[in-house]
Amino acid sequence: MLTIRFSRVGKKNKAQYKLVLQEKTAAPTGRHVEILGSHDPHLKQTVLKEDRIKYWLEKGAQASDTVYNLLVSKGIISDKKRPVKMPAKKAEEVVEGEAPKEGEAKAEEAPKEEIKAGEVPKEEAKAEEKKEEASKEEKKEETKAEEAKPAAA
Repeated sequence: MLTIRFSRVGKKNKAQYKLVLQEKTAAPTGRHVEILGSHDPHLKQTVLKEDRIKYWLEKGAQASDTVYNLLVSKGIISDKKRPVKMPAKKAEEVVEGEAPKEGEAKAEEAPKEEIKAGEVPKEEAKAEEKKEEASKEEKKEETKAEEAKPAAA
């Protein structure tokens, strides 16, 4: 299946993108069928081959969410914008002085328990209890299996 997506070009910290038509399974910087335009997010400049984009969309090519939103804003497609799925930031990546978003907690703010000498942390104690319960269940199953053997004979 063909898809229209961005292929990143340009220097480090100075990204520019080519709008390319390529197979969906191909790497974004890999082999492409056709270059359909370019986009510079720093200068807010976009150059698009509108006729070729419309042609490929009619032929069944799919646009990535970000490209789709760009085409909607440029008036090539008349529809609503799609929500773009962004990966969630990890707790370590939150900048100091910035409040964490809902569902995120800084690693520093997690309550820390003091562990005295000879004392087992709660997490390890819970893990040991689970192991003991599992071994008890295995013993019960073994005894049931042994009881069933003489009855069958």
